[in-house]
Amino acid sequence: MAANAFDRAAEDLGNMVNLGHVNHRVPDQRLATIFYVVGLGLTRDPAMMTGVDNMWVNVGVSQFHLPTGPAVVAPGNVTGLVMPDLGALSARLARARPMLAGTEFDYREANGAVEATCPWGNKFRVHAPDESRFGRVGLGMAYVSFEIPRGRAEKIARFYREVMGALAFVEAGDGGERARVVSGDRQYLFFQERAEPADACPDHHIQIYLADFSGPWKALGKLGADVEESNRWQYRFKTIHDVETREALFVLDHEVRAMTSPMFGRALVNRNPAQTARDYRAGGDFHAWPGSQS
Repeated sequence: MAANAFDRAAEDLGNMVNLGHVNHRVPDQRLATIFYVVGLGLTRDPAMMTGVDNMWVNVGVSQFHLPTGPAVVAPGNVTGLVMPDLGALSARLARARPMLAGTEFDYREANGAVEATCPWGNKFRVHAPDESRFGRVGLGMAYVSFEIPRGRAEKIARFYREVMGALAFVEAGDGGERARVVSGDRQYLFFQERAEPADACPDHHIQIYLADFSGPWKALGKLGADVEESNRWQYRFKTIHDVETREALFVLDHEVRAMTSPMFGRALVNRNPAQTARDYRAGGDFHAWPGSQS
């Protein structure tokens, strides 16, 4: 075989092939629309959850699911997004500020990104496209980060490797070790060690698609994990375990789906938020998001 000119391992995904959605409960759908759609410039799914008690919001090939209910804010939880124009994002957030007065909403430009807080205190960090970090992504959900107690990063990475079949590594993070779990194409879960973090996010949930659906289900059973049998394409679990001692390391609701689910690969509409009635340009409704998430 000829010498390889490419790093083939750079394109490996492991068993977790897509970070499908992140759930945030919201007490007020109007305020959620102002923040996610008007401020961030994302797109409400036009086909699913079109009532007033839940909203699905598209971001590249992923979504936020926003059911109505008491807000839950996890200390240290940050969702990282990629958007093509941070200046336009800041302008949208500035216009949204008066409509979100009296809430926890805030935003600032820091370290080359835009950091935003939703009306109930959940944190977001928005980055410009950067192929070296995020691949050829112009719009997407790049990562979800959680804070964990010290000494657990390696154990959590091992759980994802041995139970979920994911690619998971331990690396130097901000103030301590960090587990980095590949959850899709240029998508990651981060578990950052801190001195005094919360050890659970029980009311937050993430949804992931797996290529090998049954293998993790069997491994979770051997660990004695509490698994909800949702339907033929889905199961859920909430506890990340130490694979040797079965000790609970972190609590986070995982909604696990098979790639055979009818929802996998569903085409998501992502609009161009710069398109307005005042300066409308034909053909520009969706073209301003380079690449979406690839």
